[in-house]
Amino acid sequence: MNDGTYTAEVSLSGGTGRAGVKSPAELTVSGEEMTARIEWSSPHYDLMIVDGERYLPVNEDGDSVFLVPVADLGVPLDVEAETVAMSEPHLIAYTLTFDPDSLRPARSSGIPAPVWAAVGAAAVLGILCALLLRRRRKAGR
Repeated sequence: MNDGTYTAEVSLSGGTGRAGVKSPAELTVSGEEMTARIEWSSPHYDLMIVDGERYLPVNEDGDSVFLVPVADLGVPLDVEAETVAMSEPHLIAYTLTFDPDSLRPARSSGIPAPVWAAVGAAAVLGILCALLLRRRRKAGR
């Protein structure tokens, strides 16, 4: 895979079923390494363990975000995440599954795809309206 930023759908299994992760996830490829940006549905995760390595959140506010390595999109990734939402910290086992068929280059502007879709639809609608007005004006002469 070429160096760059991509997105891919990701699902989470394991744990109590109350937590989730944002999908699609952003993937960054540099050389032979791929890193996934995993954003939890909670601000209460303070540690992830992937392949025996510990990873800390990369943000201080909002839901917990981690940058973790992904060896192969086609292979489910077993991870552990520590939550501090309970009376004491608990390490919980999860599996992240990336959908390789959903892999797409990320938009470089940082604007989410649904926003681009809305902008595109508005542009098409504007062009159609302008053409209709033009046609009506010509017909009225």
